[in-house]
Amino acid sequence: MAQRSILITGAGSGIGRATARGFIAAGWRVALIGRREAALRETAGTHEALVLPCDVTDPAQVDAAFARIEADWGRLDVLFNNAGMSLPGKPIDEIAVADWLQLSNVNITGMFLCARAAFGLMRRQAPQGGRIINNGSISADRPRPGSAPYTMSKHAVSGLTKTLAVDGRRFDIACGQIDIGNAASEMTARMVDGVLQADGSTKPEPRMDLSAVVDTFLHMSRLPLSANVLFTTVMATKMPYVGRG
Repeated sequence: MAQRSILITGAGSGIGRATARGFIAAGWRVALIGRREAALRETAGTHEALVLPCDVTDPAQVDAAFARIEADWGRLDVLFNNAGMSLPGKPIDEIAVADWLQLSNVNITGMFLCARAAFGLMRRQAPQGGRIINNGSISADRPRPGSAPYTMSKHAVSGLTKTLAVDGRRFDIACGQIDIGNAASEMTARMVDGVLQADGSTKPEPRMDLSAVVDTFLHMSRLPLSANVLFTTVMATKMPYVGRG
C-alpha cells in the first residue's frame, strides 16, 4: 500500500503539533501548515515532513501550499482543518469589532479556504477522493459565558462539515468533525487555575492528555472512504459538558 498523506493546519503548537507527531510516528507523509516556520520545524523535529509556512486567511498562500503538495506528492489523502483561535471571555458589548473580525477570518475564512483547496485537489487526483476532518468545538452547542465570537465561528464550522459531507459524496470525499473538550494544550492552560462558569463562579476544570485526541483522529483517518465519522466528541471525562449551563 502506498504511503498515505495528511496535511495539518495550525501544526506549530497544541493539538496540531501533537497530531502531526502522531501521524509521523504512524508512518504517514505529513505536511505542516502554520504562520511560524520555526514552530513548524520544531514540530517536525528530526523527522521528515513537508514544512509549509502559510497564513490560512490568505487565499494566495493557501493555494500555493496546496499546489506544493500536489507537485511534490501528487495527492492528498486527509486534511486536518485545525487552525483556529479564541478570545478572552467577555459580554458581547465589550468585544472589539476588530477582535471579532480577526477571529472570524481565522476560524471561518481559514477553514473555508483550506477545505476549498483540499476538495479541489481531491477531485482532481487519481484515484479520486479523500477525507477532510474539521476541528469543531463542544462550545458550538454548549457555549461558555462570554464566548459569542468563538461559539458563532464553531457553529459555522459545523455547517461546513455537513455541507461538505453532502457535496463530497459523488467525488468520494468524506468529511467529518472532531469536537474536543479540555485537551491539555496551551489554549487550555488557564483551566488549571479556574475558568468562569455559567453560574458566575470560577472553578478549575479537568483536562485530558492530547494522546486521546491523536488516537481518535488516527481512527477517523484510517477508515475506508466507504465509512465516515460525521461528528465525534472526545473530552475530559469529568469536565462540565452534560448539564453545562
